[in-house]
Amino acid sequence: MSDLEIAVARQSEMTAVANLMQLYIHDFSELWAGTTNGELQDDGRFAAYPSLDTYWSDPDCVPLLIRRQARLIGFALLNTVSHGGQGVDRNMAEFFIARKQRRSGAGTAAAQEILSRYPGRWEVAVARRNISALAFWRNAIARHAKALDIQETDISTRAWDGPIFRFKIEPAR
Repeated sequence: MSDLEIAVARQSEMTAVANLMQLYIHDFSELWAGTTNGELQDDGRFAAYPSLDTYWSDPDCVPLLIRRQARLIGFALLNTVSHGGQGVDRNMAEFFIARKQRRSGAGTAAAQEILSRYPGRWEVAVARRNISALAFWRNAIARHAKALDIQETDISTRAWDGPIFRFKIEPAR
């Protein structure tokens, strides 16, 4: 998708990521029905994403902004945390595409471009209740031309509950 731009978010763009995070949490809040997660605060906003600022200070973390036709449409947060307890080069900690852009191919194109930019061992964990994300990631990973050794494991522990994809992305040649 030639009109797609993915760039590392500058420190000055942290507010844009934080604002998009509000939309992301809003989408997620329906999956948290019956729990204390995702409650609105008295100011009408969701609680801030914990340690968002570390994405600009920790070299293992990468904050990305996704644009289409030069307009902001989403973000991704990458780190090296493994939900399955195995070492990874990259973990897709968070990935969000605004509703208007969903089902247009922009999300899949963005996800695949991000994976390609950071070759190595990857992990993508999907919350059990997030059925649409599970279908999205199965497709995006399976159709990536350089994805190898794709494994899907379902775990239910105190630390994580849901499927985890582990795979390797070959470097470009």
